[in-house]
Amino acid sequence: MRAVVVYESVYGNTRAVAEAIAEGLGTAEVLPVHEAGDHVDGADLLLVGGPTHMHGLSTSRSRQMGAESVKEDGGAHVEPGATEEPGLRAWLRDLRAGDGRWAAAFDTRFDRSPWLTGVASRGIAKRLRHLGYSVVDSESFLVEDSEGPLAKGELDRAREWGEKLASELTVTAEQGATR
Repeated sequence: MRAVVVYESVYGNTRAVAEAIAEGLGTAEVLPVHEAGDHVDGADLLLVGGPTHMHGLSTSRSRQMGAESVKEDGGAHVEPGATEEPGLRAWLRDLRAGDGRWAAAFDTRFDRSPWLTGVASRGIAKRLRHLGYSVVDSESFLVEDSEGPLAKGELDRAREWGEKLASELTVTAEQGATR
């Protein structure tokens, strides 16, 4: 099974989660969204994730604001390419039809109620379904503060989620092959 993990990350938290998910999957190509282009063509499983900004998917402006505030404060690390285009919204808009292929969505968000923080993975999953992907799961991974770090145990949880997806989809593919 060819799996590709595409992520958008401003402070590095979502990138770390994407890499942990790929480890759990066993083998997967991990790409920042601004480099993903059409590298996802032919993937059996597409995982797409991004940070939750202003209750949903980030925008060009929210990524810019996040990067600028860190530079002004001298605070957290800003990922190389964090403000490059296309961002996740634009990339999903231009993504080719999924034709029933599997997909999963994930996000990073502040460790508070989804009613307060929003959940970017919902918007990602909705867009993937609209494009004809079969969305098999979605998950949120928590950060302690808006710029991170990830909450304790979240990278282990991301690896476990990748393992779970790989296991479930392998069984599903095998069952489909025996029918």
